[in-house]
Formats: sequence, C-alpha cells, structure tokens
Amino acid sequence: MKQAIATTALFLLAHAAGAHEASPAPAPAAVAWNIGAVSDYRYRGISQSRLHPALQGGADWSDPASGLYAGTWLSTITWARDAGGGGHLEWDIYAGKKRELTGGVSYDVGVLDYLYPGNGLADVPGFVNASTGEIYGQLGYGAWYAKYSHALSNLFGFPDSHGSGYLDLGGSIDAGQGVSVLLHAGRQRVVHNDAASYTDWKLGIAKAWAGTTLTLAAVGTNAGAAAYTSAANGKFLGRKALVLSAVRSF
Repeated sequence: MKQAIATTALFLLAHAAGAHEASPAPAPAAVAWNIGAVSDYRYRGISQSRLHPALQGGADWSDPASGLYAGTWLSTITWARDAGGGGHLEWDIYAGKKRELTGGVSYDVGVLDYLYPGNGLADVPGFVNASTGEIYGQLGYGAWYAKYSHALSNLFGFPDSHGSGYLDLGGSIDAGQGVSVLLHAGRQRVVHNDAASYTDWKLGIAKAWAGTTLTLAAVGTNAGAAAYTSAANGKFLGRKALVLSAVRSF
C-alpha cells in the first residue's frame, strides 16, 4: 500500500512538473500600427517618389496560434502621375500564413494587392492599369531568407506582363544593442520586356529604440535608364543612393 501511494505521488509530481515546463500558450491575436517617413521611397530598388521623401503607414493583424496574418499599408508616390496618369497613393492589402518550423526553418506564404487609386494609366499609350496582384512564398533559415513573388496580373503598368517574377535573397543579422545589419539582392524579371528587367541590391543598418526603428541603407540597381527615367525631371530612378527611414510602431 505504501509503495502504491509513493508511486502515485511520484506520478502526480512528475505530471505537475511537466505541466509547469510546457510551452506557454501563444499570445492572443492582436493589431499593430506603424507610421513613418523615408527620404526616398525605393521599391525593388526603383524610386516610387521621384527621389523625394514619402510618408508611409499601415496596420497589421496577426494570430500567433494559427500563424495567420493580414494587413494594409500606404505610401505617397509620384511615379504614376509622372508617367502621364494620376494618383498620389499606393495602397497595399495582403494576407498570408507564416510559421516557425524545427531547426530554425520558417515559411511565409500569401497574397498581396498593390492598388493605385486614380492612376489612370490604362488610358496612357504604352501602359496598362498600374494595380498589381501577386502571390509569394518565402523560406527562412535563421537570419536568412529566400522569397519569390509571382504576378497574377500585369506588373505595375507594363503591358502583357502577367507572370513576371521577383526573386529576393537577404538577411537581417543581429549585431546587438538593438542594431541589425541588412543585406539584400533581388532580380526583377518582366516578361516580354527585357529592357525593364534588372537586378537590385541593398546594404543597410537598422537601430530599434523605444518603438522606433531608424534605418540607413545604400541601394542601387543595374536597371535600364530608358525604362526607369522620370518623365517629370529626367532623373534615373534606379541610381545608387543612401536612403534614410524612420518608422514608429505601436
């Protein structure tokens, strides 16, 4: 009898210890907001703001238990207007799922719509509607990632460009004290338009402090000037430059 009681006690103690050491429950779903400014809005290495500053902001909903997320993000732009259309805004809407797997491996898959209200490029010779839909998939390993985005529509106003793709390779290396080193190389392929295809790169450093992240990055491309020169001021939108940004999250 004493042996049975002792065995039962040991079982209960072991069960309690196991429950205590179990992984904590995932955080509840939540919404996070961000607002910021950048000295030049570069997307895939190409200036969207005619080499001028832009205001940006968005909101993200995420559910750590399922890995599901959705969000929206906006930025001021000039490129659609400079190309002969209209509009001053880029509005992105996206949703997907991301998870951490074993051994430092992660994945992220989703869909993203780039909307350009009032862009009017469908009425401009040599262009089509700028609004673009993409699906994407990313694999990560520790600080490094490889991501591919595939266009389900025409790409950013280029005619007959369905199926264009962007390969993005990079990483964010933790240097301590809230500092990260950012590395990126990308390849934009525009189908049926070799002159608009190009490679871009970025080397930057980011500092997170009290909810604000400051980033200074050197960016550049080998894009063709004929495809990416601003009609408004004649400047090459893919030239090498230093870009400074500040983003506040809350």
